[in-house]
Amino acid sequence: MTDQHGYSERDVQREVTELQEKSATAARIFDLRRIIGGLFVVYGVIVTIAGITDDQSAIDKAQGININLWTGIAMLLLGVFFLVWLKLRPTPPTVPEVTAEDLPDKPTAE
Repeated sequence: MTDQHGYSERDVQREVTELQEKSATAARIFDLRRIIGGLFVVYGVIVTIAGITDDQSAIDKAQGININLWTGIAMLLLGVFFLVWLKLRPTPPTVPEVTAEDLPDKPTAE
């Protein structure tokens, strides 16, 4: 049974389900934990490599502490924390409630 727009209730329900799946996928892709964790891991690797390759004069400037190495390791740990958190507690898909107002009107017998 189709209404005046050519869609049956089953077509509308299928389309709503597809949109919900796309929305949940987009929410998982753009989760801030993924973005923040990924950036911290990338920058942590770069700063750690800089810390490993620092010469003694750079270490002496920081009062004998290899600040790049320690900062890089801390950034790596923070990035891994965010990514592990994302893996252990994924974003639950949001399911909007469909009310009778959201569904198209049923065709009336004329």
